[in-house]
Amino acid sequence: MTSRDKLGAYGAWAAVCFFWGTTYLAIAVGLEGFQPTLFAGLRFIVAGGILFFVMSRQRGARLPIGREWLDLGVVGLLLLGVGNGAVVWAEKWVPSGMAALLVATSPFWAAALERLQKGGERVGVRGLLGMAVGFGGLAMLVGPQLFGAEVNAKYVLGVVIIQIGCFAWQAGSVYAKLRPVGVSPLMASAVQMLWAGFALTILGTLWGEWPGMHFSARGLGALLYLVVFGSIVAYSAYMYAIQKLPLPLVSTYAYVNPLVALVLGWLVLSEPLGWREAGAALVILLGVALVKTSPKELAQLLARLRRERHASPRDECQTHVTQSAT
Repeated sequence: MTSRDKLGAYGAWAAVCFFWGTTYLAIAVGLEGFQPTLFAGLRFIVAGGILFFVMSRQRGARLPIGREWLDLGVVGLLLLGVGNGAVVWAEKWVPSGMAALLVATSPFWAAALERLQKGGERVGVRGLLGMAVGFGGLAMLVGPQLFGAEVNAKYVLGVVIIQIGCFAWQAGSVYAKLRPVGVSPLMASAVQMLWAGFALTILGTLWGEWPGMHFSARGLGALLYLVVFGSIVAYSAYMYAIQKLPLPLVSTYAYVNPLVALVLGWLVLSEPLGWREAGAALVILLGVALVKTSPKELAQLLARLRRERHASPRDECQTHVTQSAT
């Protein structure tokens, strides 16, 4: 991967961390008047339709062909249909802070699924320690708000639904890495969103959710925000990032999202930001740093730097030719 590709991949990961950190509130606002399945379905139909229209008019862009339609459908249904749909449903019964903490188990699912794959990314002791530290920091951040939550059957059901969604999300991410398609990341995202959007809308219709839909300016604003920033921008960035970076690293966005929400609340809504929040932020960032700076990655980086320092122009050319052939 070139330096430009790596910069773009980390930029995409940063976009996911930021924009998805703002979506929990938008989902909660939308659920004030919308039914969960149709709310999620309409979001993805609109976002996917807009993105598909724009990309299909781009010069040189092509539509998926043959098996690619099925592969994109599997990814879309797992990530968006089950993964995101589960979070929307669970927020009916689970407080947003607890939902964020539960979604933060995603890196553990990612590490487990990658380890089961032949040739998948391996997470060492340092990486596992980093995920545990990040999870602990997130518990520091949202923990005090959890004690007032009412634990009942629906609450427990919401917790289980989120874990099912996390597993489906990571399974879809692994599938996307194993079955890459030849279309652009934006076109792939558009098709995946359309698959999920139509599936969720049909399911919501069969469940009779339309009579319970109450459209308002507030709800439509939340829907529009999720369409533009939660789906078109952030989801497309996520699909690009998982093709370029190790999945356990990309999945650490789940630790950063609640941190982003905290800082935005302080900047925009003047919400309190005390020592506990600042300490939790440092712990979360430490966990991400531990995942990123695993001994394996550091060894590979140092080896590459040594090769580049001592290699002659002829050696560098030969290395490039050899890598291109593999």
